[in-house]
Amino acid sequence: MSRFFQRLTFVLAATIFAALGLGFALGEFGMFGVHAGGEQDGAYRQMHVYAEVLKRIQSDYVTDPNIDRVTTGALHGLLESLDSDSSFLTPTEYKIYKDRPTTGVAQVGLTVSKRYGYATIVSVVPGSPADREHLADGDVIESIGDTSTRELSLAVIRLMLEGKAGSTVTLSVVRPRKPDPDKVTLTRTITPAPVLREQQYENASILYLKPGALTVPRVDEIAAKIKAAGKSRKILLDLRDNSEGDPDQGLRVANFFINQGTLAVLEGQRFPRQTFTADPSKFLTSAPVAVLVNRGTYGAAELVADAIEGSKRGDVVGERTFGEGSVQKTIELPDGSALLLTVAKFQGPDGKKIQDEAVAPTVIVGQAAEDEVDADENPQPNKGDEPLNKALELLKSKNG
Repeated sequence: MSRFFQRLTFVLAATIFAALGLGFALGEFGMFGVHAGGEQDGAYRQMHVYAEVLKRIQSDYVTDPNIDRVTTGALHGLLESLDSDSSFLTPTEYKIYKDRPTTGVAQVGLTVSKRYGYATIVSVVPGSPADREHLADGDVIESIGDTSTRELSLAVIRLMLEGKAGSTVTLSVVRPRKPDPDKVTLTRTITPAPVLREQQYENASILYLKPGALTVPRVDEIAAKIKAAGKSRKILLDLRDNSEGDPDQGLRVANFFINQGTLAVLEGQRFPRQTFTADPSKFLTSAPVAVLVNRGTYGAAELVADAIEGSKRGDVVGERTFGEGSVQKTIELPDGSALLLTVAKFQGPDGKKIQDEAVAPTVIVGQAAEDEVDADENPQPNKGDEPLNKALELLKSKNG
């Protein structure tokens, strides 16, 4: 084997074994003289396969290939075959990732993940540039500028969507039931988080809350509203298109409604198992509760819905959620590149992993219309919002 392919195979091997948490050095691999055993045999043998594939690409491909690009593509595919959150970052990408600003960054108003290899919109911030261009949950971002999102890791996609206020980014967007992609140019801006929406239904016997995000200040607001409502007021928590928030705050919200028992579990192959148990001192209400979810319900909001459903505390109404509940570890590699590797996943009280199965509602109702909730003191339910109507119907039938 040529020295070139030995070096190239080493890069792939280093990445794989770093991901597996195994030690390595150039002289350790079987192809260079070592004989591995046990469960590692399969991984070691694959190094020979990678080497042969790369050799054939260079010798037999129709044109002289760009091996650096081939290798980077292979590493992207390797990590994304695990899950959408695991990423490989080249040395240049990783430097940008490390040096990115943490405050004052302008956005286009999108939460994105990857599905079927391409960037997919999870949710859209109301009033944002993306909202004004009518982008919606489930739309696929085929490319950013001239680069296909299939060739980009999720971390890089998110970096490309943010930038300086006033700068622009052009997306090629594929919408449901529309064969040809639309070119959309968005101007990045600093968009404030949606405000907490509050409404009263059924002669003020039901308190409707739509937080928009589950950040510390917003969860503080939710707690204040529940306390002010009293222990007999039924709660309708609307977590549709709620994709921003911290897992700790999601568990905190769940604890408002659950007095005892397991809220969630976080574990991984080498990640110490953590069991999150309800704290009775943080419990706020035993009144009936219902939660609205859709495919834009993501992350921390899914922890809330899963805990309430899994503990049989209340009804979860709407559509299956997106499926996001994991922890990533950054692993730096010798050449300056890095892995963002999923090392643990959340599971609900029922033992199902949110990342793998999402949260299936107890009552399935199709996507709501985009009508706003009426602002009257005791409004009639929106005729176009079937999930909202169903949740209100369920709560109305329960004794407070």
